[in-house]
Amino acid sequence: MFSQEMPGGFWWAVLWAVAGVGVAYVAATLTARLVAVALLALARRRERAMSVHDPDIRRPTRVIRWTAFVVLLPVVCLPAIRLAGIDLRVGLSPEAVSGWLFGSGLRIVVILMASYVLVRIVGEASRQLEAHVSRAVGPDLADRTKRARTLGGLVRNAATSLVVSLATLMSLREVHVDITPILTGAGILGLAVGFGGQTFVRDLISGFFLIVENQIRVGDVAIINGTGGTIEQINLRTVVLRDGDGTIHVFPSGAIAQLANRSKDFSYYTTDVAVSYRNDLDRVMATLRQVGDELAADAQLQPLILAPLEILGVEALRESQVAIRVRIKTRPLKQADVGRELLRRIKPAFEAADIEIPSPHQPINLGRR
Repeated sequence: MFSQEMPGGFWWAVLWAVAGVGVAYVAATLTARLVAVALLALARRRERAMSVHDPDIRRPTRVIRWTAFVVLLPVVCLPAIRLAGIDLRVGLSPEAVSGWLFGSGLRIVVILMASYVLVRIVGEASRQLEAHVSRAVGPDLADRTKRARTLGGLVRNAATSLVVSLATLMSLREVHVDITPILTGAGILGLAVGFGGQTFVRDLISGFFLIVENQIRVGDVAIINGTGGTIEQINLRTVVLRDGDGTIHVFPSGAIAQLANRSKDFSYYTTDVAVSYRNDLDRVMATLRQVGDELAADAQLQPLILAPLEILGVEALRESQVAIRVRIKTRPLKQADVGRELLRRIKPAFEAADIEIPSPHQPINLGRR
């Protein structure tokens, strides 16, 4: 394998190979440190506190170091072995190796680096997605955080699998491996899965956008396809709703045709306050407004009320009463609690202001026969 032109050629080869490994490692380390410095500078421009031990810095520099080492090792070692007077008779001349490295080898490195960058970009985008879904503070923060992590993991895994598969196929083509059978098999498998699991895929996609758009949350009161109740679970494929009788209804996300959320962001308590015809309506509305102000100033109810009481005006003139419609804006699912307290305070306020609340009565005719 080695020529005998130089005495001790084997040991010269070992010495030069060790020196080549050292040079390649030092050069790769310097390259990785330059990349780390550039990443830290970019992080400072984005006002992010990071160090060389941060995973977002350590992982890419590690990839850069080993990639540069693998590329530089044959470039350094093979010329060194030839300078030592050793002839490798396996077809690996420095010219051939250099030609491959700066041809197919360089393209493979570019493919791998581009794949890594794409995976990192998708990872950062998924983290932004998680932050967007779980940004608001509320009682269901833990549930929204869990759903956000599920979405982020799904996006990362799907994107990573796709990028790695494409990078592998492109790399195999660069080393002259026929990838046609692989593509044919993948196409047949994808066609079979597409026909057999189209409903499953539809449910997954619909569930994904249902969660991302934050259309419903756990604890919301909603009506799904005509069935009303409380949302108990939101999964990627299904939504679980419990109705007033305690019955559990499971709806596939792709089968939700109509969705009405009755507790999205805020709720309204709306009611008609009936007074008799003899009352001054301006005085009645002023009293209602005063009751609303006192209600909003209550320390226990103030966190539940989002806006002052609205006097919408006269809603109807009925047989023995005038109906005045009022409305108050509350936090989701708190409208009943605020409404009960509002009605409780209206009665004594009307009595103190001498405002008559009509009561049903049955006229009796005492005339002569």
